[in-house]
Amino acid sequence: MEQSEAENLQKQIDEIEALSSIYEDEWCVIDEAARIFCIRVVDELENPTWTVCLQVMLPPEYPSSAPPVYQLNASWLRGQERTALSNSLEEIYLQNLGECILFLWVGKIRDFLLLKSQSADAVPETRKTTEEAEVNDQDDYFLVCQPPPQQLAVDVDFPESSEVEQLPPIIHGEPITDRRSTFQAHLSPVVTPNQVKLLLQELYQNKKIANATHNIYAYRIHCEDKQTFLQDCEDDGETAAGGRLLHLLQILDARNVLVVVSRWYGGILLGPDRFKHINNCARNILVDEGYAELAVRPKTQRKIAQTAVMGTAGRRIK
Repeated sequence: MEQSEAENLQKQIDEIEALSSIYEDEWCVIDEAARIFCIRVVDELENPTWTVCLQVMLPPEYPSSAPPVYQLNASWLRGQERTALSNSLEEIYLQNLGECILFLWVGKIRDFLLLKSQSADAVPETRKTTEEAEVNDQDDYFLVCQPPPQQLAVDVDFPESSEVEQLPPIIHGEPITDRRSTFQAHLSPVVTPNQVKLLLQELYQNKKIANATHNIYAYRIHCEDKQTFLQDCEDDGETAAGGRLLHLLQILDARNVLVVVSRWYGGILLGPDRFKHINNCARNILVDEGYAELAVRPKTQRKIAQTAVMGTAGRRIK
């Protein structure tokens, strides 16, 4: 490891330790290996009205020569307000080049929320949509950790195919079990939305997968002619899990792939750990199948996933 990278890593570790000790329950580790973290920022600690989750990924070059990759997650934050807050964070980075800035970012977001609480008449609507969230109030802040609407995928109408379409192979990852809950990822290369529909139907023909408590999925298809992406995600009752899974695909720049993570609930609440297991399952299978390599390859070396292979392959459903 180069000296600069080692120094960056040590600064990141020091910054993370400080933030986690300051914010405690407001601090969340999403994927420690990928250096992805989330901080819940509120307008006031006792009875918060306005909340934003700042999700960050710390690249190896941070803080010496690159900013954190960040995302502002709040269902009410959009339009000019989102643009203004994002511009403020980017100005802070430019004014503090080479320095750790997460604490300054959190302060700016809190100031923004305080001003909003003093001037706004309405309050944001929040509702719990998962069984675990209704039972365990400690998980409430995860409900707002969703990619904003404009960063989610385009809506896609699945066309009906007049021909029998050949299905790509389905790879099954190694399951992870924690306190009687089991998580397992399934992956398949895709290049059309219709393949996504057909592959989901194929997966749900497996009774074990069909009977899973949640089947969270996300896909990302690269349209080379337009240099855009077709992408979408589904929580299947596990609020915010689909958005997190899609965000992982975006961070890894995974292209032309569908990832489904099945969870079989074992009767013991896992709290935030359930999101860690979902992300780790997905990340492991993406790395194993070579999709994480796309994030570091030059564009000229990137290849479209092979899709004309019939049948299924990979590990068995356990």
